[in-house]
Amino acid sequence: MPKCTDELVEFGRVGRRVVEASFDGGDIVSDGGVLLLRQVDERLGLTRAAAHAFGDDRRSASVMHSVHSLLAQRIYGLCLGWSDVCDHNVLRHDLVMQTAVGRAEPLGSAPTLSRLETGATPTQAASLHKVLMQQFIASHAKAPKELVLDVDATHVPLHGEQERGHFHAYYDNYCYLPLYVFAGQDLLACVLRPSDRDPASVLSALIKRMLVPLRRAWPKTKIIVRADSGFCRPRVLQRLERWDVSYVIGLQKNSRLAQEVELAELALAEQYAHKQTKQRMFGEFEYAARTWDRPRRVIARLEHGPQGANPRFIVTDLPGTPKALYERRYCARGEAENRIKEAQLDLFGRRASCHRFQANQLRLLLAALAYTLMINLRRLALRGTELAKACTATIRTRLLKIGAAIVRNTRRVRVLLASAHPMKHVFMTAARALAP
Repeated sequence: MPKCTDELVEFGRVGRRVVEASFDGGDIVSDGGVLLLRQVDERLGLTRAAAHAFGDDRRSASVMHSVHSLLAQRIYGLCLGWSDVCDHNVLRHDLVMQTAVGRAEPLGSAPTLSRLETGATPTQAASLHKVLMQQFIASHAKAPKELVLDVDATHVPLHGEQERGHFHAYYDNYCYLPLYVFAGQDLLACVLRPSDRDPASVLSALIKRMLVPLRRAWPKTKIIVRADSGFCRPRVLQRLERWDVSYVIGLQKNSRLAQEVELAELALAEQYAHKQTKQRMFGEFEYAARTWDRPRRVIARLEHGPQGANPRFIVTDLPGTPKALYERRYCARGEAENRIKEAQLDLFGRRASCHRFQANQLRLLLAALAYTLMINLRRLALRGTELAKACTATIRTRLLKIGAAIVRNTRRVRVLLASAHPMKHVFMTAARALAP
């Protein structure tokens, strides 16, 4: 097999000069910005806490790589855009990655990282969820007056013989349906679920588990659960009320709800016919489905436009006007969908290619930890810069992907970053903000 990396490639001329290229530049890296991730991680203690929660039952005499270094290596790799475990067969020799992880020798190989993933257990997943919750609580200097928990499910397509993989007619493929819980931009939980089960079936149990640390830390904080109509189940509503948790949840349209707003929709249709502009109306009424134990407050948002009537309903126990509850409370849940896209697409939370279900749950949690690291980089180091509101993919390509030459000896490691990098002023601002 030829050594393609030793070949010299010509790219024409610039004036009288011949342009030549080859892969013999030595210790040059493309991820110089990983040092910022290291500083954020040191500030949070994220990977150290994750390693402590994960545990290590390996035979100590045979261990070359600690769980802490393996988790840090994998999480930093996701932040830098290296989605596959096999990428680390080369990355393990990257000097700046070794420096960020805290080692001066090769990091874990792809087989080592694969063994870490395939050996994952439900207990370890529960422990890593506790780490996410601890990081969230620690990020607040004082107790918030109100905490809104956004709950949503999404799909992870499968292309193999993964455990507990089932065909889902709505998505028209084999998939998992993970359940996410966000509080603003912070990710509190990501539970992998098979697609043959209702995602709402674990919602009340998950909320109950999350209430324990939240109320221990902030006993006076008002907690609100916000979700779409896929989570509106009688048992969920009853338990939230029993636990003194408020809610604003979508309600699926049906014939009884249509009867309640029939006259109002006729009036909107007449107004639209007269003005030829989209008409909207908000209202409320008491409603109880047959499976409900009592009537509850339902908010109706009616709309009539070129496509005809478009009613929407939510059930809530919050005070306020119907318009404010719908537009300011319920519609704000769309931001959680953007955060799910960031965790799944930018940080590769959809990579469920392991055969074992628990290994795929661990991959989902590794993406969640990488997401936590990235939003804290934005929160702690990029405030006031042009990347203060940038998404993970933008921060990665503009700030973390910096070419650098590495000079390492017995006394120091020098990272010589590209002099012409356009974001070097942002890098220096972030480095100063994260300095010990």
